[in-house]
Amino acid sequence: MPVEFLGIAATHDGSETRPRSGAAFDKEYTLRLARAHEDHGWDRVLFAYGSGSPVPAPAAGYLAARTERLQILLAHRPNVAYPTYAARSFATLDQISDGRLTVHFITGGSDREQRREGDTLTKDERYARTREYIEIVKKVWTRHEPFDHEGAHYRFHDFVSDVFPVQRPRPGVSFGGSSPAAYEAGGAEADVYCLWGEPLAETARQIQAVKEAARAAGRQDVPRIQVAFRPIIAPTKELAWEKAHRTVGAIKARGERGDALVKRHHREAPENTGSQRLIAFAERGERYDRALWTPTAAATGGAGNSNALVGTPETVAQALLDYYDLGVDILSARGYDLLGDAIDFGRHVIPLVREEVARRDRASAARGPHALDPAESAAL
Repeated sequence: MPVEFLGIAATHDGSETRPRSGAAFDKEYTLRLARAHEDHGWDRVLFAYGSGSPVPAPAAGYLAARTERLQILLAHRPNVAYPTYAARSFATLDQISDGRLTVHFITGGSDREQRREGDTLTKDERYARTREYIEIVKKVWTRHEPFDHEGAHYRFHDFVSDVFPVQRPRPGVSFGGSSPAAYEAGGAEADVYCLWGEPLAETARQIQAVKEAARAAGRQDVPRIQVAFRPIIAPTKELAWEKAHRTVGAIKARGERGDALVKRHHREAPENTGSQRLIAFAERGERYDRALWTPTAAATGGAGNSNALVGTPETVAQALLDYYDLGVDILSARGYDLLGDAIDFGRHVIPLVREEVARRDRASAARGPHALDPAESAAL
């Protein structure tokens, strides 16, 4: 089973441990970071979405025109654009990138954040809207005859697009969430289902929930699984743990100065299930399995992808392979020094994982077509 690596397409050099040094959209840094990913073995980068952040779609177009191989995962919130318009925007971007686009649909886990851009639906209503939105986008990408739509959230008539994606039948659809409503919507519509890094046993249970939701929706296939981490690596175990504690110290220091992202997230308990789960794991313990470390999540109030994998490149690679054995074939990683960590992870961790996966694939091929792969064996 092939493995892929997802990095971050940040538009500036700031992170939870450091304020940015320039503008919110720094063209030179954005391109430099993307090319570092492209040159060091990464498959794709995520353009994230925030209510006050640079708009990701034009930034993604800027990168697509200046890179050759790197694939783009574009985050999009349904409340910011009508689906027929969004679908044409995505198709245009897929044309610009020569078929390198996947769209990550964000339902929104915070009422407060959603209301910043006029979205007043409840969480469950947002999930229902996202599912309808994805259904429409898929139709716009693939239908060449006019069609009508009468749904709970969108109504239009006699629509047909004149721009279509390069990818056939369409670009990939990515989706994430840890609530039953998320599993239901994503299980039905997603090609890739995204999870935050949790202990192995809990990740296995989430994967099973996604598969069950896909089957309940009548699908014959199931979404691919992506899991996200914040790797902290160093040449030795001792240096890695020193770096990990410095990282948490820097996150807390920014919060104490009042200029950190974490201060905003600590104003109130998180509404989204994913962040609640991360906080619960952190309260239960600091270390899980081979290398999972929770204080980074605790320090940010469970904000987004925030659980770390700590250790040498060899240890972190083996930890990632543990998730691969569960059926995770897209590994998302983002350090706290965005550029330096992307290069180090690409040089020292990605090759180890790819080499081991290739070795296993060769061994599986040698055993013959009826042999079980590690994930199937673990399920028995």
